[in-house]
Amino acid sequence: MRKNLCALLLSLLPLFIQAQSMADYLSAPFPTSLTASPDGKSIAWVFNDQGERNIFLAQSPDFNAIQLTDFKGDEGLDLGPITFSPDGKTLLFVRGNSRNSSGQAANPAQLQINTDKKIYSVDLLSKESRWFAPGASPIFSPDGEQVAFLMGGSVYLKAAKDTSESVKQLFTGRGSASMLGFSPDGKYLSFVSQRGDHSYVGLWNLEKKELKYVETSLDFDAYPAWSPDGKKLAYLRIPNINNLLPFTAIKESNPWSIRIFDVDKWEGIEIWKADKGPGSIMVDDLPAQAERLWWTKDGSLVFPWEKNNWMHLYAVNPNTKEVKHLTPGEGQVEWVHQSTDKNTLLVMHNIGKIDRRQISQLDLSTFSLELVSDPKTINWGAVKIENGIAFFSSDWNKPGWPMVRINGQTKTLAETLFPKNFPDFHAEPQAIELKAKDGFKSFGQLFLPKDYDPTKKYPAVIFIHGGSRRQMLLGYNYGAYYSNTYAAQQYFASQGYIALTLNYRSGIGYGMDFREAENYGAGGASEVQDLMAAADFLASRQDVDKSRIAPWGGSYGGYMTAHALSQAPEKFHVGVDIHGVHNWNNDIPVFAPWYAPEKFPKMAELAFKSSPMAYVDKWEDPVLLIHGDDDRNVLFSESVELAEVLRKQGVEVEQIVFPDEVHSFLLHRNWVEALTATFEFIHKHSRTK
Repeated sequence: MRKNLCALLLSLLPLFIQAQSMADYLSAPFPTSLTASPDGKSIAWVFNDQGERNIFLAQSPDFNAIQLTDFKGDEGLDLGPITFSPDGKTLLFVRGNSRNSSGQAANPAQLQINTDKKIYSVDLLSKESRWFAPGASPIFSPDGEQVAFLMGGSVYLKAAKDTSESVKQLFTGRGSASMLGFSPDGKYLSFVSQRGDHSYVGLWNLEKKELKYVETSLDFDAYPAWSPDGKKLAYLRIPNINNLLPFTAIKESNPWSIRIFDVDKWEGIEIWKADKGPGSIMVDDLPAQAERLWWTKDGSLVFPWEKNNWMHLYAVNPNTKEVKHLTPGEGQVEWVHQSTDKNTLLVMHNIGKIDRRQISQLDLSTFSLELVSDPKTINWGAVKIENGIAFFSSDWNKPGWPMVRINGQTKTLAETLFPKNFPDFHAEPQAIELKAKDGFKSFGQLFLPKDYDPTKKYPAVIFIHGGSRRQMLLGYNYGAYYSNTYAAQQYFASQGYIALTLNYRSGIGYGMDFREAENYGAGGASEVQDLMAAADFLASRQDVDKSRIAPWGGSYGGYMTAHALSQAPEKFHVGVDIHGVHNWNNDIPVFAPWYAPEKFPKMAELAFKSSPMAYVDKWEDPVLLIHGDDDRNVLFSESVELAEVLRKQGVEVEQIVFPDEVHSFLLHRNWVEALTATFEFIHKHSRTK
């Protein structure tokens, strides 16, 4: 009898081993901060391996990955970006967290150390690292001898080889500095001085120790870019938009322009101005980086413009004023990287593959555009290397991973670091279109459950992304937050759910008209109609149990979940709201300090009517609220107040609170707990329905 029992247990062991958890779907290291040395012979990136963040290095010709740093544990300390010295022999990186409005650096792991951002230096010959300075955003001078960096909105300068703990502020000036850049000859340091409703481009003369501002104006002057010869500085002039309520639609305003400043003559001229109408606004979201201007060797400037409903790249010749469209097609340009030799731009976009991301190479001599990534996958973060590119790539069944493409051949790096227990089951998502009652078309992806049987009726979930300037893709996302939530949708599918991921109006990826949809957000919440269309789509399917449809999401997705449960309890039976906005009038001042509801009564009235709290008296369904109380994007009080109101109404409210955690959770274990709890809460109520 004992023998038979042991044999039975041994026979069942493989079944237990194969049972996989949410943690398994979140187990792959996530790569970020890819950068290349100036000669293209070395690359470095950060792997976040279940919260343990370290820098990895790979060098030509084989690009075998080695671990450079040895930080241990899920400590919740951010790591990156990474900067190579001009000679490629030294790396600078930043480790630590930003401060909240009370001046406290994030510390969700309760570490008994200072968790402020600090700069470290790594000698790539000895592989030894050392503390360099407090601060962030370090850049090397052209000769590699000096490092400029930011701390508390001020600019500091330190010798690259200085091992002392002393740091010295470079100059004193009003405003908060950003966007540092050395002139090619190292004579000047350019920066942007942010001053609330306007900003200046500033120049610090390192020889004369003299501070001057370039063509000061009433506008936002920003994104300075040095010409290759260092004689001219191009920048954008972006008019202020007074009393523009965040999270409301806007397609046109006073047009922005490009100016070129001659440093020797100390005079500037406007060389291009956007047309009135579409494209007259320079949006913050695209491209998603600090650069907006790229010089060619012949003196032309490449820039992004949304003239034709899509954010595309154009080139203008400052002498002839001729403008050339460089990236035609249906899709947006989202990220751009210029090679060290200034001959090439690597462009991340979704032109031709709307639900994915591709990398194309733009030759700045001929303006020819060549696709250099696999159109069937999702690709991003590319940098130019010797004889090719390095980049990150993901697919529907594999998270993002570092790759190199050399002489037309693609190689996967650091393959041994991919987890052995990563789940085999993935549902290949299907692209779908949805039509709301007002006729607006939105988009999404559908995941069918494991061992799908079309004759059965399955429970269903709808994931709603945050932002709202985001787009979920037909595969693992290029952002860590949405790579995690994509994995969670795959886990739902593995557990017998039909999972729908919604790309609602006001997100990116589908053009300006989609992103700036009428009456969205605090201007009317029209995007809620897309969520209702998703619920109706599921309810109409023969394979869905329409009594078991659950929305879940974070941030803007939490806001949408709250709208779903408050506006249409008959369509849903339970939901999970992760750090969601519930009253626009409370949270808008986080993004627009000038806004006070009592000063703008008409705005405030519409903003409240666009909030879930306006409909909360209809709320009946159970909800799980998840929030970190050091959230700098959505006030923690949004969840506190919602819980109070719902409890008074007798609504079932469960909660998970992460002390000292920020908006995009820094601790991997908090991600695992939050997403595991999301599944378990929905599953508990789906089983009892």
